Amino acid sequence: MSNTIDTATVGDLIRVAHLLADAARPETLRYFRSAGLDADNKRPADFDPVTEGDRAAERAMRDVLARERPDDAIFGEEYGKKDGTTGLTWVLDPIDGTRGYLSGTPTWGVLIAVGPESGPVVGVIDQPYIGERFIGAPTLAEVTGPMGTSLLSTRAPRPLAEAIVFTTFPEVGSTNERDGFTAVASKARLVRYGCDCYAYALLAAGQIDLVIEAGLQPYDIQAPIAVIQAAGGVVTDWQGNPAHDGGRVIAAANAAIHAEALAILKHIEG
Repeated sequence: MSNTIDTATVGDLIRVAHLLADAARPETLRYFRSAGLDADNKRPADFDPVTEGDRAAERAMRDVLARERPDDAIFGEEYGKKDGTTGLTWVLDPIDGTRGYLSGTPTWGVLIAVGPESGPVVGVIDQPYIGERFIGAPTLAEVTGPMGTSLLSTRAPRPLAEAIVFTTFPEVGSTNERDGFTAVASKARLVRYGCDCYAYALLAAGQIDLVIEAGLQPYDIQAPIAVIQAAGGVVTDWQGNPAHDGGRVIAAANAAIHAEALAILKHIEG
């Protein structure tokens, strides 16, 4: 299946994406900033937390899909893969930014994407605590939140020297990956850290210019890809190739600043 999906199907995918986000919201908020919130560690070598909020939100979304689109495949962070027959896969990250969730910061989000093997067609970045929902699809790019609903549009081109650049972790990834990020960031006007998926939402909303990360999984990036591309931005890996499988990712507000940053990043080895 190609990324070309008929209008009626896209409309139904948007409808169901909203239902998924609606189902995940109360499950994440049930535990957020609660006195008893605790986490298990999925990767004891360092700290890769998962909470009951993560698990409950994904279960709620899977329940919706079982009712609304049972023949689609699913790939979720917490409960893995379910095969389907339609050629479409729902890619779910019930809480992207669990470290932030544990810390009480409102920079985590629920990520929902759906599309064929070639990449996402519809994507949602939902921040339940703030009440903001960013959605991107063919002919649709909008955010709904406390200030109402508005269209999403990425920032117009400006030089890297005037840009705002985000990443989640100061170390970014490997030593080489950190050096690549630093080479770009050192040329920018402002660098900020720690926003998880909310940084991608800010890029789609025209607030920042670049997000550069490494070590991502498909469920970390597919929803941001759909939202940012619908808003006019560009998302690739550090070689300029499709990024929906994760790994090293650069998200840019426009083709000009993408090219300027990519000229630095594409030489990073390892």
